[in-house]
Amino acid sequence: MKKQVLVSGGAGYIGSHVTVELIEAGYDVIVADNMSNCDLTCFEGVKKITGRTDLPFIKMDFCDKAAVDQLFTDYKIDAVIHFAAFKAVGESVAEPLKYYSNNLISFMNVLDAARTHGGCNVLFSSSATVYGEAEVLPVTEQTPRLPSTSPYGNTKQMCEDILRDSVKAYEGIHGIALRYFNPIGAHPSALIGELPRGVPNNLVPFITQTAIGKRECLSIFGKDYPTEDGTCLRDYIDIVDLAKAHVAAVSRMVNGKMEKEYEIFNVGTGRPVSVYELVTKFEKVNNLKLNYKFVDRRPGDVMAIWADTKLANEKLGWKAERTVEETLAAAWAWEKHLAENR
Repeated sequence: MKKQVLVSGGAGYIGSHVTVELIEAGYDVIVADNMSNCDLTCFEGVKKITGRTDLPFIKMDFCDKAAVDQLFTDYKIDAVIHFAAFKAVGESVAEPLKYYSNNLISFMNVLDAARTHGGCNVLFSSSATVYGEAEVLPVTEQTPRLPSTSPYGNTKQMCEDILRDSVKAYEGIHGIALRYFNPIGAHPSALIGELPRGVPNNLVPFITQTAIGKRECLSIFGKDYPTEDGTCLRDYIDIVDLAKAHVAAVSRMVNGKMEKEYEIFNVGTGRPVSVYELVTKFEKVNNLKLNYKFVDRRPGDVMAIWADTKLANEKLGWKAERTVEETLAAAWAWEKHLAENR
């Protein structure tokens, strides 16, 4: 019998790509989302890619405790991947209570439902932001977590702690936290990709929207960092590579391969790329010129972060495979697909 995986926030950018990879790996998937930061475009794209026209979708808010409990009552859930959270660093600095209430309560409701329904495997969508301004790079899973530079990052640290404590306290709950770095790109089919509401908070959709003419100018936040070109360094990982890491982690949990009840893995490429380098690579790969300008640093941004991925490579049997160039070409194909179909 196929294992059932609940994907909370599954209609969004990362959730939709993970849903595709789960289905292609043979899992039954239930998608649930409150649609606060997306529409049904990617969900419909998932159905086209996979041929699963009957893919279950539940519109719900994971901050609604009764609704989460009902979901676990209606379905036999073997694993849950939790994406249902707000994720904009700058917004979290301006609206901390919005982030603490949503990100913590939604996750605690999932864990409580898992506990009351006999246990479950829980995969938490964490982030490299938990490392803060790391003193030594690249970061490993043993790198100390420093005080977060934003409320968003703080909620990731807190949710990791909540998961760690829950697996200790409640029989039948096992947990993995995937600390991933900067997901970019789109599915090779160009049927799903990053589609933020309003002005994008992430770099690549702002790049593609500027290239297509939707945005007048791209702002690069800061050119005075102590890096080679003065812009921040990041570990940009292809969204499909990232999605496959989730499938590997779910497989590790449901097949009883975990060595501890709670595990942590970095999910990145291990290769730092500067913001300016990414912009110029996009121009070169897609043979176009972007209108961009340098502006002041953005609150909450760290100067540099990239991953040591040895543990994930070894224990999950996973590694990032796609090049930055392939990823940026896919992102542009997705943006053009949107323009042609709207």
